[in-house]
Amino acid sequence: MNKPVDDSRILIVDDEEGIRFALGSMFKREGFHVFTAGDDISALKTLHNERIDVALFDIRLKGTDGVDLLRKALNIVPDLTVIMITGHGSIDSSVTAMKEGAADYILKPIDNISLLETVRKNLELKTLRFENSFLKSELRSNLDVREFLTRNSSVRETISIADKVKDTPASVLISGESGTGKEVLARYIHFTSNRREANFIGTNCAALSESLLLSELFGHEKGSFTGALEQRLGKFEMADGGTLFLDEIGDMSLDIQAKLLRVLEERSFERVGGVRQIHVDVRVIAATNQNLKEMINKGSFRKDLYFRLNVISCQLPPLRQRADDIPLLVEYFIHHYNERYNKSIQAIHPKLLEQLSRHNWPGNIRELQNLINQAVLLCEGDEIISFKEKLDPDDDNNSGEGLSEGITSGPLKEASERIVSRFEEIFIAEALKRNKGNRTRTSEELEVTRKTLARKIEKYGL
Repeated sequence: MNKPVDDSRILIVDDEEGIRFALGSMFKREGFHVFTAGDDISALKTLHNERIDVALFDIRLKGTDGVDLLRKALNIVPDLTVIMITGHGSIDSSVTAMKEGAADYILKPIDNISLLETVRKNLELKTLRFENSFLKSELRSNLDVREFLTRNSSVRETISIADKVKDTPASVLISGESGTGKEVLARYIHFTSNRREANFIGTNCAALSESLLLSELFGHEKGSFTGALEQRLGKFEMADGGTLFLDEIGDMSLDIQAKLLRVLEERSFERVGGVRQIHVDVRVIAATNQNLKEMINKGSFRKDLYFRLNVISCQLPPLRQRADDIPLLVEYFIHHYNERYNKSIQAIHPKLLEQLSRHNWPGNIRELQNLINQAVLLCEGDEIISFKEKLDPDDDNNSGEGLSEGITSGPLKEASERIVSRFEEIFIAEALKRNKGNRTRTSEELEVTRKTLARKIEKYGL
C-alpha cells in the first residue's frame, strides 16, 4: 500500500520563476512528478485537473495570500498535504497556516536537503494515516466474520478442522492455488477464536525484498541502517496476543526462514539493530500456493520450519473442484457489490449461472469476484443478463480466439489496447495454469518480475 516516491506528485507554487525551476528540477531528479504554478489561479486549476499528493505554497504570492490559497486548495482536495515556504519575517503567518490545515512549513533560504526530508516525512505520515484508517476499517468489517461460505463437503471438513484448533496457539499451514480463499480462511480462524479482540496482522512474504521483509516482521531500531530515522515496530509486535498471517511463505529466503524458526521456537526476537529480547504471544497462520515438500527436497525450504508451521494443515481446493459453491458465492458477491455501488440487483440469469458452473476458473474465487464486481457495476436492471467479457468452458484453451469479438468500431488505439490487454490476460492465465498457480515459476517463464506479475494478476482478477 505504501506509495513509492517515484509515484508521488508534487505541486510547487511560487511567483518567482527561478525558484519554481530550481525546486522542480530537484524533485524531478528525486523521481517526483512535478507541477508548477506562478499564481493562485493556475495552482487551483492544477488541483482541479490533476491528482496531487503534496504541495509547496509560498506564504507570500503576488496578488494573493498563501494562507488564502491554502483554504481554497483544501476545499478542493481535503486530504492534500501542504507545506508552506516562508521567510523569517512571516513565521506568524506560517503558524496561522498550520492552524488552517498546513502540514508543515520550511524557512527561506531553502535548504534542499531539509526540504526534501520534510516532504518525504509528510508523505510517509500521510501514508501511515491512510494505512491506519484502512486497517481500522478492515478490522471493523471483519469483526463479525462468523462463517466461511461453502456447501462443499471437502471444504466443510477443512473448516471443521479449523474450528477444533482455532482457540489454541498451534500454527496452521493453509495450502491452495492463488485465489482459493486462503486469507479468508485465516481471518475466519482469527475472528471466530478467543484471539478475536486482538490484532489480525498480515504480510505478503513475496512482495518485499529480504531486507525489507526482515524489518517488516521484526521491526528495527533507530539508526540501524540507512534511512532508519526512527524506531519501528514489526508485525510480530503488532500481532502480540493475536494472529500473524504470513502469505506466500514459500517465497521467504532461507535466512529469514531461520529467523522465523527461532521466533516460533523461543517466542522472542530482537529488532533489526537491537539487542533487547522482545517476547510475544502470537499464533502464526502461514499460506502457500507452492508444494513445500518439493521445495524441501530442492533445498529451498527448511524441513524444520515446515514441521513448525504445519502443526495443523488445511487444504483449500480450487473453485473448479467446488462448483456447488458457485451459486452461494455469486449471491454473496452480488449482495456485497450492491451495497458498495448502491445497486439493487436481485438475481443472475440462469443461463449465466450455468456458464459459471462450467468455467475452469484459473483465477479461482478471486476471478469470480472480479467478474461479479464488473457485472454488478455495469448492470442497468435488477438482473445480471450478460458479462462484458466472453465466458465459456473453452475460454482457457482458446489460445486467444475471439480476442477482437465485440470490438468493431472506435479509435484504433483504444481497440488495440483492449485486444492487447485481453491477450495478456489469457496469456498470463495459461501460464499460471501450467505452473499450478506458482507465481515464482510463472514470472520466470514469462520473464517478468514477481512484482509485475502480481500487479497483472490483480489487474485482471486472476
